[in-house]
Amino acid sequence: MGMSVGGRGRGRRRRPASEINVTPLVDVMLVLLIIFMVTAPMLTSGVNVDLPKTDASPVNADTKPITVSLRSDGSIFLGDTQVTSDQLLQQLKAMSSNDSSRRIFVRADAHIDYGHVMQVMGQITSGGFTHVALLAQQPSSGR
Repeated sequence: MGMSVGGRGRGRRRRPASEINVTPLVDVMLVLLIIFMVTAPMLTSGVNVDLPKTDASPVNADTKPITVSLRSDGSIFLGDTQVTSDQLLQQLKAMSSNDSSRRIFVRADAHIDYGHVMQVMGQITSGGFTHVALLAQQPSSGR
């Protein structure tokens, strides 16, 4: 009997485990996450100072951009009002109070000619407006 107990362990070798134990890694990552969550708000607080008062307007005072919409039939809308191509620049300058830094969003129908969109954008930028952007709709997640 003593021989069978000793004989069983002699012929086999112990193989190394091929699985990675991820539990310690998860524990370390959770501790680091908690540390970063606690210290991040402290890093942005900065030094308390008493800021001076001023009558200057804020740098980004325009909260609502001007929207130019182009329909597939070629009509141009400035906000909700329809304008002609000749009136577009005059109306834009009037709406923006001659402020060329106002943001202008150009919305166009998906089936409109690309050249017409570029012509209208070129007309807007030639009027001195520098912040012109195209708007697009995000595709729905259910394909």
